[in-house]
Order: sequence, then C-alpha cells, then structure tokens
Amino acid sequence: MKVSIADRADWLGDKHLQRLLAILASGGETARVAGGAVRNTLIGQPVADIDIATTCLPQETIRRAEAARFKTVPTGIEHGTITVIAGGKPYEITTLRADIETDGRRAKVSFGRDWKLDAERRDFTINALYAEADGTVVDLVGGVADIEARRLRFIGDPEARIREDYLRILRFFRFFAWYGEGRPDAEGLKACARLKGGLVQLSAERVWSELKKLLSAADPSRALLWMRQASVLTSVLPESEKWGIDAIHGLARAEKDLGWTAEPMLRLEAIVPPDAARMKTLAERLRLSTAEANRLRHWALTPGIEPKTTEGELAKTLYRGDRQGVVDRLRLSLAAARVRAVDQTDALIEAGGFSRLLAFALRWERPVFPLKGADLTAIGGIPGPKLGAILRNLEVEWVDAGFGPDRDALLKRAAQALKAG
Repeated sequence: MKVSIADRADWLGDKHLQRLLAILASGGETARVAGGAVRNTLIGQPVADIDIATTCLPQETIRRAEAARFKTVPTGIEHGTITVIAGGKPYEITTLRADIETDGRRAKVSFGRDWKLDAERRDFTINALYAEADGTVVDLVGGVADIEARRLRFIGDPEARIREDYLRILRFFRFFAWYGEGRPDAEGLKACARLKGGLVQLSAERVWSELKKLLSAADPSRALLWMRQASVLTSVLPESEKWGIDAIHGLARAEKDLGWTAEPMLRLEAIVPPDAARMKTLAERLRLSTAEANRLRHWALTPGIEPKTTEGELAKTLYRGDRQGVVDRLRLSLAAARVRAVDQTDALIEAGGFSRLLAFALRWERPVFPLKGADLTAIGGIPGPKLGAILRNLEVEWVDAGFGPDRDALLKRAAQALKAG
C-alpha cells in the first residue's frame, strides 16, 4: 500500500527544500528526505532536522548547491556528508553508501546508487525510511509496519548491526524509550546483552550523548528497566547498580502532572547515589561539562531536607549551599513522596511539605551581606587574615540570626570584635 506524508509534513512544502531536492534529482540523479524527519512525521512527533540522501557524489552535491547559490560546508565529506544552508536552514546531504569495513566505532564506506543497500546499512527499520519530494514514502526494510506497531527492530541480524558500531546498543534503548511500546524486540535485546562488552570501545562523549538523549524521553523508565535487565546500564553507569532506578517513573509522573521540564540531569540524579566522591568519578569518566559536573556535585553535597523544615531554615540552607542542588533535592523528594502518597497518608503530608519548600526555593532571592572589608578598615581594622576571619564570623552570625541584623548593628559587632582582638 502506498504511504504518503504529504498531508502531515508542513516542512515538506518549504520552497528552499523543494528546490534543493530538485537540483539534486536532476540529470538522472535521485534525492530523497531520509531518516528521522520521515519517521517522526509518521509517528506524529515534531521534526527538528531534515536530512537528505542522494545518488550525487559529494563534490557534485557541492557543485550543484553552490550553483544554486546555497552555502555548503563539508562537515563529513569523507563519509559523503555535506551540509547545505538553504533559506537559512541547514540540511545534511549524504551520498548513498555501503559500509565496506567497520571496527565497532567507525566505518569505511563506498559510495553507490543502490537505495536498498543504503537502507540496509542503517541501524533500525524505523530510521531507514525515505520520502520523495511529493511526500511518497519509500520503505525498503519494513519500517512503516514497525512504526505502526511501535516496534523497534534492527535491520537484518542484530549482532551484525551492533558489531558495526557498538553505540547501537545504547541507541536501541534510546529509540525504544522514545518510540517503542510493550517489550523490546527479543532478538535485539539478547544481542545487546551478549555484546555489551563492546561498549568499552566507545568514547565517553558518545556514551554520555546517548544517555542524555535517552533520559530526555517522555518516560525513560521502561527503557532503563530493560537496560538494567540486560546489564547494559551497569556497564555504562555502574553507580546505578545498587541504587536502583525505581524513582524514575515517579519523577516522570511528577514532571507531567506538575508541568516540570524534563531534565536529563535531574533524571540522572534519580538513579545514582548522592555521593560527592562517586559523582566526581562519574563526571570524569563520562566527561561531563563543567556545568553538568557542578550540578551533580552540588546536588550530592546538599543535605537531605525534611518536609517539616521551616522556610527560615531552608533560606539558611539555600544561602550556605547551592540553590540548584536544593531544588533538585526537593524535586526528587516531592516526586518520591507523591508515589508513596497513593496509599500512605503520611506521605501525602510529606508531599505537601516538599511542595511548599520547593515553591519557596524557586522564588527565593539571595540576600546580600551588608558588610565588606572596607567597612571594617574604615573603623580601624587592619587588612589581613584576622580581618577576614572577623568578617566571616559576622556573616555566620547574620545568617544564623535569619539575615536580620542591619548594617549598623553589624558594624557595632565588628567594632566590638576588633577591640576584643
């Protein structure tokens, strides 16, 4: 049966895209939209990037695009990929190809004109779909049926596909989290479990990129469960082994019910222990960004917060610590309490407490300590370690007093401290 996305792909009507497809398909060549844009349109999800596959060789793609006054960037020319900027939008255009040599991380390719061979070199059937300029879908591997069944399936032999690039193990669970339903494909799951040892060949950046994408799915809990069952999760995230992943489902539910943005870092925190030393090791192993590593560290260093904590007490914790770390702690505590509240009255009360504290933390503004070193030197203090110690002690007293003493009161205390010293 002929399938078309013409009536649901607004992006396909873009005049610059249509012109690009036309110039690549002239003179006996062929060009089609490939992969994710077709998949997401069929599933009914937003389309972010539009990739094109063509029989044109890379240099010919460049020649044709530049003749049409489009800008070109040879982003992956050795693998046949050229980025073309058309109408201000980037399009990745890749020549049809086949893998001739793989080592589990990268592949040597040969360019060709066989669309079926190009489809068969891809990872999953739902990612090997093409669309003509008029929206007609070209399905050479059964991807449309798998989309209709929400079934994620490797193309051909799962083990062969994985041995070409071990990242496909993580991609299997990532795409299952985003698009799959029910149980994962049994053969694919078994292959991932058998070949998980190959994950050590991957760079930390590729592993973390896939984990982040998986953790960005609407509800990654089922995918994480199957990852754990296959011992894949322990392979890439050993910190989760004895901690468990049960909190993820409750967090995803809280995000949906309370309108929170799904954050991969918060979801990561839900499945690893709040241990600063182990989080430092995790951040170094996966080469997290400085911001990501700091967020993990601050969360791990933030002490547990009781639901009966007063706003005044929480304000002191916020001042002395890191607001994001406190917010993360409260969000995870609230999500966990909401799960228990289904059949525990006490947990319902706890959830109310955490909700109150979270609202306070989100609107809290850090107060400014009224004194500076210059204020102390103005009343006779001598710059140096002693002056710094007095200033720090005064700030501690100020915080302990609920940020109440004003500048005059603090100056009086400073004068007393300087006289006593």
